Amino acid sequence: MTDTNAQPAAETGLFIYGIVPSDVEPTADAAGVGDPPGEVAAIRQGELAALVSEVGLEQPMGRPADLTAYQTLLDGTAAVAPVLPVRFGTVVTGPDAVKDLLEAHQDQFVAALEEFEDRLQYTVHGRYHEQELIAQVLTDNPDAGELARQVRGQPEEVTREQRIRLGEMISQAVELRREAENQQLIDALSPLSVANAPRPPSHELDAVHVAFLVGTDDEEQFVKAVEDFAEQRRDLIRMRLLGPLAPYDFVSAHQLAAE
Repeated sequence: MTDTNAQPAAETGLFIYGIVPSDVEPTADAAGVGDPPGEVAAIRQGELAALVSEVGLEQPMGRPADLTAYQTLLDGTAAVAPVLPVRFGTVVTGPDAVKDLLEAHQDQFVAALEEFEDRLQYTVHGRYHEQELIAQVLTDNPDAGELARQVRGQPEEVTREQRIRLGEMISQAVELRREAENQQLIDALSPLSVANAPRPPSHELDAVHVAFLVGTDDEEQFVKAVEDFAEQRRDLIRMRLLGPLAPYDFVSAHQLAAE
């Protein structure tokens, strides 16, 4: 007898995290995206493997927990083996589609993995202390300083044009300072890194935001150089160093999303 109340089986696909050498195995406790988290497996083809987990095709993706799981898996993998992150949210229909992807790009992916052998990403992010920054801008720019004196203590509706102009001058000064700080950071760290990728500011007070690809032999010196750079600017910029990470900012030419 047919059960007319039975629900149709949920359609599933495979979420792809990254491409790794074929001998890489996910750890037993590796957790994927989804609720509950999917079990991570490796699908192999030739010299390559893809780290994947099963997800429901109707399941919403993009929760903070999903992004955290994606990054945790890739960063943990990068600590022990080269990995090519695949764009977050890439889902294919099943194992055959994964194997087809690996087969079609075998030479390209193998070469890329060789390029990232013993290399990790570190991201340097710094944000200005707002009051200290404004004080410096007003000191360095007499016109801005004069405008600030004109509007100080005056009603906003009376000094609207001056306030707008002052805001524009401060914004332009911050942009110029940001360009200079980013370049100084790149100059300071280039001898200890393989490549760099400046990132767009994520906030109007961002001072520096640059990703660096660093050889494992240079990690200790690189971190020390970042600390020295931050110490020299600690009164003006709050710095933080993120890493080691998978090389997210350096694999765009190798990333593929599902068609």
